Amino acid sequence: MSDEMDKNIERINELARKAKTVGLTDAEIDERNELRKKYIEAFRGNLKVQLDSIKFTDEE
Repeated sequence: MSDEMDKNIERINELARKAKTVGLTDAEIDERNELRKKYIEAFRGNLKVQLDSIKFTDEE
C-alpha cells in the first residue's frame, strides 16, 4: 500500500474510535465519508487489476 493510503486508513481508524467515544462533528463525518470513499475506490481498483491478471487454462 502507498504511504498516502496508510495515512488515510490511520485517519479512518482515528475517526472510528472518536465516533465510538465522544462522537463526530459534521466536518469530521464528511471527512470520514470522503476517506472511506477513497479507500473503497482504491480497493476496487486493486481487486480489478488482480482479477484482470488471472489467466484461465483448460486442461482439455
